[in-house]
Formats: sequence, C-alpha cells, structure tokens
Amino acid sequence: MVTERLSFFASLYRVEENPTLGMWLLYLTIIALSVLVYKLGFAKKLPLLKSLVIYLFLIFGCTILTFLGIFLPVAEGLVVASLILIIYKIRLNNEKKQQAEGQ
Repeated sequence: MVTERLSFFASLYRVEENPTLGMWLLYLTIIALSVLVYKLGFAKKLPLLKSLVIYLFLIFGCTILTFLGIFLPVAEGLVVASLILIIYKIRLNNEKKQQAEGQ
C-alpha cells in the first residue's frame, strides 16, 4: 500500500488524500528547512544580487527534493541537519563567551 511507504512529513500533510495542498505544504517545509540549514551552516555575507541568485537556485532544487521527499526522508534529514547545526552554533557562541570572559 502506498500510504505505508510515505515519509513522515508526506503522511503528516496527507499527500495521498489531498495531493495539491499536501505537496505545497511539503514544498514549503523543505524550502524553509533548506534555507535554515543554509543560513546556519554555509551562508556568508554576500551582495544582494548574489544572495538572490543563491536562494533562487535553492528554491529550484527544493522543487526536485519535494518529489523525492514523498517517499524518501528528505525533510526529516533537513530537520536533523538543522538541529545539529543549531547545537553547533550554541556551543560555538558559549565557547566564544568563555574566551572573552577569560581575557
């Protein structure tokens, strides 16, 4: 049965019952998580036009990832990546604060 093979977010958004709304919600979720992972792990200060080009390509790539995300854990992987990067940033900030206090 198809519903048993759906990923968590695809089944959460009921892609099998309401494909249009479910796919849009999955697409927006993958875009939001991809932007979060990009900002936490890879983003650098860039001029506005270069940033716009990067985000356009990111959104285009998320279109492909959305179709894969129906049966594969794409959004779930992005959630794990964002949690790891959030923990890393928190630890990095704490370490910088401790170094600043030590000097």
